[in-house]
Amino acid sequence: MKVLITGAAGFIGMHTCQVLLARGDEVVGLDNLNDYYDPRLKEDRLARLTPHPRFRFVKLDVADRGGMERLFAVEGFDRVVHLAAQAGVRYSLQNPHAYVDSNLVGFMNVLEGCRRGGVRHLVYASSSSVYGGNTKMPFSEHDSVDHPVSIYAATKKANELMAHTYSHLYGLPTTGLRFFTVYGPWGRPDMALFLFTRAILEGRPIDVFNHGLMMRDFTYIDDIVEGVVRTLDRVAEPDPGFDALQPDPARSNAPYRVFNIGNHDPVELMAFIEAIEDAIGRKAEKNFLPLQDGDVPATYADIAELDAWTGFAPATPVPEGVARFVAWYRDYYRS
Repeated sequence: MKVLITGAAGFIGMHTCQVLLARGDEVVGLDNLNDYYDPRLKEDRLARLTPHPRFRFVKLDVADRGGMERLFAVEGFDRVVHLAAQAGVRYSLQNPHAYVDSNLVGFMNVLEGCRRGGVRHLVYASSSSVYGGNTKMPFSEHDSVDHPVSIYAATKKANELMAHTYSHLYGLPTTGLRFFTVYGPWGRPDMALFLFTRAILEGRPIDVFNHGLMMRDFTYIDDIVEGVVRTLDRVAEPDPGFDALQPDPARSNAPYRVFNIGNHDPVELMAFIEAIEDAIGRKAEKNFLPLQDGDVPATYADIAELDAWTGFAPATPVPEGVARFVAWYRDYYRS
């Protein structure tokens, strides 16, 4: 297949490109290489892809309407994996307009490109953040997600609604993937694992929010990518049993699906920190702080739908995944 991957120089994007290239797909990778975090990391990720003969890179912002229109008109993509977005719950409190430009305007440009370009399946990144104020655990796709607690979460919920509209109006098959706290080698520097590892190795204290009383469904990058690829290969279909009198948020009479991708094994934040300490061989000095605005105390993915649809369930243990990250971090920054 000829696949467009937006956000190709990002954490999940690079790993997804590698898997699709390894199995023989032609991949066009798009990224704007912005400076939300150190562009050198993005460039180094990209350098792992550009030597491949079936990979081409396009530097473009998804919010650039004309550029996106030209790209889809010329390329003729079979399928699209849309991972480009302004990420980060905390940054959305400082710069909400960035989320409108990238996550809403950019997503509209992707949807229009897919519709006009005859794309056969769009898979896009949503987020566990859409569950917002929900306290029923585990989080299920069948639950309402109408109470976001950050602009970032609201834009991801909006993406799911926009995708459903295009599935309904134009028959565009769309699959949204709600990622749960992704971590692993080549990860984002604004994520807890990266921040904690750097601080401990440099002998600085780490900030532990909500006084450590947090739980996260940490999901290893290889499991995330496996979920992305498996859902990409199974095109979304209308649910023949959909009942409009009792509508299920996870299903539709349009070719539209939404899935959680999480480890289905929430870990206490303090246990996660212990795994980092074990991998590094050094204890962290901890600075305990209150819960931040826009954050939630716990996440926990129900993955029954993903398993039923693809036959796959993430299962990488946190200590194993953390050890792989720490080994990568030491090697990357030593070199």
